[in-house]
Amino acid sequence: MNAVMDVTTWYLEQTSPADLRPGRPPAMSVQIVRAEVSSPEFSRFLYTAVGGDWQWTERLGWTWKQWKECLDRPGVETWVAWVRGTPAGYVELDAREGEVEIAYFGLLPYAIGQGLGGWLLGEGTARAWDMAERRPGLRPTRRVWVHTCSLDGPAALANYKARGFRVYDEKLNVPGDEDEGETPGPWPGAGPRD
Repeated sequence: MNAVMDVTTWYLEQTSPADLRPGRPPAMSVQIVRAEVSSPEFSRFLYTAVGGDWQWTERLGWTWKQWKECLDRPGVETWVAWVRGTPAGYVELDAREGEVEIAYFGLLPYAIGQGLGGWLLGEGTARAWDMAERRPGLRPTRRVWVHTCSLDGPAALANYKARGFRVYDEKLNVPGDEDEGETPGPWPGAGPRD
């Protein structure tokens, strides 16, 4: 029988660029680059490599066309952190009506604990605030928001708060009759990492 697990979801926001508190620069050399060509294959790789251990399952069943449609929407940007030519993490932004959601954010497993998370979140949030400068036709950003839950990495909520995000809502929900402790891993059959 599968266990049912309560999941807490926190919704956080910034309402001014002045709210942002950048993370400490990492000790290693890291570049953040916008993925300017919409590539469903690359975006799905990032999604599974980062979210496979944290119950990111919403997009696993998406077709190539669904990925392409999402990535081609005006206001969607993907920013990738690179360490020595290897992706270390990413931030996916989704702007709508003057609000930018940090739709996805995280690090690949090898990069966790290397001092990159706070820095990458700060850099991604800064790009959410100045998105209208890069994207003619978008309204200037008046709010940046994100949600995280108790299934995400143990440092996620603290990192958002440390970057200046404030909790504006909290919900307790029961996602379903599945065992939320089983993570899909970065590819079918991979399972969680030890």
